[in-house]
Amino acid sequence: MIKELIIASLLSFLPVSELRGGIPYAVSAGVPIITAFVICVIANSLVTLLVFFLLDMLHHRLILKWRFYRRTFYKHVQKNRHKLEKHAGTKYELIFLALFTAVPLPLTGAYTAAILAWFFGLDRKRSFIAIGTGVVIAGIIISLATIGAVKIL
Repeated sequence: MIKELIIASLLSFLPVSELRGGIPYAVSAGVPIITAFVICVIANSLVTLLVFFLLDMLHHRLILKWRFYRRTFYKHVQKNRHKLEKHAGTKYELIFLALFTAVPLPLTGAYTAAILAWFFGLDRKRSFIAIGTGVVIAGIIISLATIGAVKIL
């Protein structure tokens, strides 16, 4: 069972599969649904911290070393970030981030939500909580779908 939990954790940590791969794999390998849910949700939530760290590190290194990147980032990205912030507003951005993460479809998981939070310069703690909430909701949806699929089969 340890081997299956490690594989499920890795699947939950990968950008392509995330929870959509981890929970069904674990359950199909005989792991109890609650255990699969907890392990996979924790693994998928840690993605947010990794993405913030890697984007900060990469951005910092590119800003220091590449003049082209520095000019492009400040000219285009910062300008567009401020434009979008005016339209997005700050009142509902964390709710949107949680709901965006909660939808268990491709390109709507913790990786994309963390990239969006970084891009818009959202508060890290609040973003982590919002994304974590979305991961829990997605985990519940996927767990229920997995249980339903197992009963049907």
